[in-house]
Amino acid sequence: MVQSTGSSSARPMERFRRAAAGRTGMLVALALVLAAIVVVAIVKGVPGTQLLSLFVRGVLLGGTLALGAIGVTLVYAVLKMANFAHGDTMTLGAYLGLVVVTLLPKGAPLAPFSFGYEFLVALLLVIPAVGLIAFGLDQLAFRPLRARRSQSIMFAMAALGLAFGIRSLVYIFWGADFTFFYTGRARPAVELLAGVRVRPDQLFILGLAVVLIVGVYLLLERTKIGKAMRATADNSDLARISGIDTKRVILWTWLIGGGLAGAGGMLYGLDVQLRPEMGWWLLLPLFAAVILGSIGNAYGALAGAFVIGIVWQMSGAFINPVYSQGIAFLVMIIVLIVRPEGLFGGRK
Repeated sequence: MVQSTGSSSARPMERFRRAAAGRTGMLVALALVLAAIVVVAIVKGVPGTQLLSLFVRGVLLGGTLALGAIGVTLVYAVLKMANFAHGDTMTLGAYLGLVVVTLLPKGAPLAPFSFGYEFLVALLLVIPAVGLIAFGLDQLAFRPLRARRSQSIMFAMAALGLAFGIRSLVYIFWGADFTFFYTGRARPAVELLAGVRVRPDQLFILGLAVVLIVGVYLLLERTKIGKAMRATADNSDLARISGIDTKRVILWTWLIGGGLAGAGGMLYGLDVQLRPEMGWWLLLPLFAAVILGSIGNAYGALAGAFVIGIVWQMSGAFINPVYSQGIAFLVMIIVLIVRPEGLFGGRK
């Protein structure tokens, strides 16, 4: 009887653990974390308008992070490698966009935005250009390693070498100082709602990020190459035996991942400023978003990016913003302790 009582009392706890570790439970837990941040901020005397403003900024930051995070997770899903050069690829995209903007005749700002037509032209050129550069770097550095079936550590070291190499080229050609796409041009803010003020450029960044993310979704779900990429990600050997051209899949993986990196770098540079280290600073949040959402899952990377962006910004309401990034990582660690496969991972 005692054993039966102990067993019956353990069952509710076991059900609770399972519910907490489930996807719905984790989403509820994240909502509670957000609520806790709000409560702490209110206790600290932070105005509601400021909290709402920080939430909006977090959503805007999450859109930019999502562009990079999806590229990271696609490369990992298809090639099973962590591309530590992805952040610096974003930096390269931003600076290549700066070259195009500088060379083209300056047009009037496209009201209400601060940029002109030349920025849009630069985006259209940089996205495919960085995709091709990423594929070229793969053929130079990673393809020989795949041919030799090298260990994962070799791919990681090669990616780090590429990251340092790209950054060194940025230093050589553009110097170490920060710069802007448009120096001295005003970037006024407008009231969005309830006293929250944002710059129209930030709304453009979020809108374009959403468009690109939807485009990637449609490509993965509705096109033949997208289905081939998903099949290769699930089982590359079976995909090869089934007749899928894995070389073509690898090409498209780098074109999409590199293109999103180029777009993300330009949009982040438009929002803040261009620095040679900007991509390196974003690398950890990108991987945090990918791991939080379940590495290898594009939709998980999207969700993880918005979670990281929102927590990162909102925690700045009650701690020094320098340390607010650490709160986002703490949330990631807590989630992974309870659910090691991430938010969108399947139970093994």
